[in-house]
Amino acid sequence: MKPSGRLRVHATSFTRPREEDKPGDDVSVARALEDGTFIAVVADGLGSARQGRDAAEKAVAHYAANFRNRPRAWSPTKTLEEITRHLNRQLHQEGLARHESPELASTVVAAVLDGDRLHVLNVGDSRAYRLRVGKLERLSHDHRDATQTHVLTQALGLADTVAPHLAHTDLAVGDLILLCTDGLTDVLDDTTLTELLTDRTGARGLVAIARDHATPETLDDITAVVLEVQELGPTASAAPVALPIPAQLKVGDQADGYTLRRSFRASDRIWLAAKAGKSFVLKFAPREAQTNEAILTAFIRETWNATTLKADYFPAATAPEEATARYYVLEYFHAPTLKQWLADNGPLPTADAVVLGKFVLAAAQFLLRHDFVHGDLKPENILVLGEPGALAFKLIDLGNVAEVFSVNSRAGTPSYLAPERFRNAAVSETTEIFALGATLYEALTGKLPHGEIEPFQTPQFRPAKPPSKLNPHVPHWLDAIVLRALALDPADRFAAYSEMRFQLEHPEKVKPFRSAGAPLMERDPLLLLKLLLAASVAANIALLFLLLHK
Repeated sequence: MKPSGRLRVHATSFTRPREEDKPGDDVSVARALEDGTFIAVVADGLGSARQGRDAAEKAVAHYAANFRNRPRAWSPTKTLEEITRHLNRQLHQEGLARHESPELASTVVAAVLDGDRLHVLNVGDSRAYRLRVGKLERLSHDHRDATQTHVLTQALGLADTVAPHLAHTDLAVGDLILLCTDGLTDVLDDTTLTELLTDRTGARGLVAIARDHATPETLDDITAVVLEVQELGPTASAAPVALPIPAQLKVGDQADGYTLRRSFRASDRIWLAAKAGKSFVLKFAPREAQTNEAILTAFIRETWNATTLKADYFPAATAPEEATARYYVLEYFHAPTLKQWLADNGPLPTADAVVLGKFVLAAAQFLLRHDFVHGDLKPENILVLGEPGALAFKLIDLGNVAEVFSVNSRAGTPSYLAPERFRNAAVSETTEIFALGATLYEALTGKLPHGEIEPFQTPQFRPAKPPSKLNPHVPHWLDAIVLRALALDPADRFAAYSEMRFQLEHPEKVKPFRSAGAPLMERDPLLLLKLLLAASVAANIALLFLLLHK
């Protein structure tokens, strides 16, 4: 019989850095979540990595935030595994992008207490233990080299892929769960830990004792989190839901009260639907998800992103609690995409283009605060609302949303990809700025800055012509902003969304931008005129010299 009360856990946590006057590389969190589960995470940034603490902080925040919003289709173990896979790739790619080496790296151990079950994940040598009736059981696995125990074989961010250790077991009232870094376990062995935990020593006491017994060789940052199970509760995480995926959909079909009216695009997986006199958009899982676990996981992740990234920049999305098929619901706007609008109305007026740029940048900043990028910025993914001079926009299709630095393929639409994306660079803030630059260029001129690029092409990029060459109504300050966003060298682009947004808001402060590869006439017309004048003077002197000698 399952417990009828609510899970109650008493938690203590404490960190002591190696050097008292400097922050260490250990980070931890322990908190009860709104659904009745409890999560604790300990991360130890690698001392050999310049950005160890940064990696540890990202890891702890990532687990705590994402587990809270997990899809109901995933078990706690599956959720921890998915979070780990994406976090690892993000840290690895960000390390390569920033430092050209995996400098963002950390160990991690995470524990989720759910009802009467305990779920544990670890990568590296941070550990998890359970003490029950005087018996200590290690639930984690040290990813250490067998011959060189100080060398880790796995850690978050060290490589493109990671294989975490997973464990799950039961809970009982009175159990103690210990999560800790190697700064504790390299000093206190399992026998000592058993004695201390049996005496109900809390996190601060464990850390203090380890510190007192550390030698110069074993002294390190020390972190401990101790969880005491005081009362069990019902399981908050429902069993994974195996919803059917329709193989065929047609006009008139019903899905939980939604009536399908027409499909969008060339796919029959996105539909305009009606319910209770209102219109909605329904997006169904791909047919391939019936047999392909990776595709199903990707769609669940897409649903997760769409329903948790709530802001006015995007159509509202929901996943019906009692759905009888694998789909999610989007708010419907009877509005054209920017691509359609441009085809019907021609280029955007300057004022509306500026509004568009600031809108996309604000939406991108919102996503980045959650460690995401859109991944497919283009006119087809922007809805246009209102009338010229008073336009508003919505960003759609969050199917390509990804953690920043987590994708280094050509995912997206080729004509809007930054040059480095064709060389397997990771998607980042600067690659998104390039995509926005291409979108603004098309909005102002009706043309793509580098023409139509096919998926199979690896184009040779040349600096784009100034938009004003194709649309004389574009002011030179806006020319400079768009061209800088489209710079072929990422170092020449805006370093951040905020920098580009500031210039759109302060055109009087915009300086001319000349790409290093652009013709001299475009880079520095004044210098070209000076050179031509000097050449003309030299030619006239030479001609005069010849005449005098005759």
